[in-house]
Amino acid sequence: MSVFGLARPGGARRRRPGPVGAAGSRPAFWVYGLLTAFVLGSVFPFYWQFLVASRDASMLTEAVPPLLPGGNFLANAARVFDTVEFWKALGNSVIVSGSVTVSTVLFSTLAGFAFAKLRFRGRTPLFVFVVATLAVPTQLGIIPLYMAMSELGWTNQLQAVIVPNLVTAIGVFWMRQYTVGAVPFELIEAARADGCSMIRVFWHVCVPAVRPAAAFLAMFTFMTSWNDFLWPLVALGADNPTVQVALERLQSGHYVDYSLVLAGTTLATIPILVVFIVLGRQIVAGIMQGAVKG
Repeated sequence: MSVFGLARPGGARRRRPGPVGAAGSRPAFWVYGLLTAFVLGSVFPFYWQFLVASRDASMLTEAVPPLLPGGNFLANAARVFDTVEFWKALGNSVIVSGSVTVSTVLFSTLAGFAFAKLRFRGRTPLFVFVVATLAVPTQLGIIPLYMAMSELGWTNQLQAVIVPNLVTAIGVFWMRQYTVGAVPFELIEAARADGCSMIRVFWHVCVPAVRPAAAFLAMFTFMTSWNDFLWPLVALGADNPTVQVALERLQSGHYVDYSLVLAGTTLATIPILVVFIVLGRQIVAGIMQGAVKG
């Protein structure tokens, strides 16, 4: 029907195109093919790592390497624990990465909330200074930081790796940018009008709203701290190693046994995968909750 109630010629009605992603519409075949290629490309390095770790080093010299895992993974893993103090390295990495992750998420969320929603003198210059520190290479601070740890008597102790990384500038910047859009001022004013202190506003209003960003920051921080090699090598040494320092000792000889090295790498990858699965669910749940509310 037309605007004035008259039928269109031929009785045909103009159909409005449905919204993109509406019920009944499916992605094209090439979308599934592209996603499958990305998944296979992402999984293949882990599979090849486990393939080499489950066999002996001679497989790398074969003209046609096997595509199925062997049965030597447990033996290679046992050799890893016999060669280096891998249990101690795993424990140190769990303590360091867990402590750094918890403190970084807590302090970055507090600082991000303050920079985004509170009014205080010097807020903008202080935030600019925090962001400007991202331009300073980490390697420039190793010598003065080691001198400070030596003066405190913390060398070869875990606090030398934990304390300098209790909060990061990228974490503060990330949480501040997310809090700006996720926590409206009206919600804060309503909570203050109900008698909530600023701490309660932060805990009951800000934290639930920024949970996806906090989960992503936790995952990113844990992976960064777990994979850190240079500073633990300098501050801790070989007697009190983290996982990455222990893996470096596996390949420090004249002959590198790649089955041994990749067996240790596979063992070191498991905690990261566990954290990724746990926090990945939190990220997806938070995104879906925000989409439903929207």
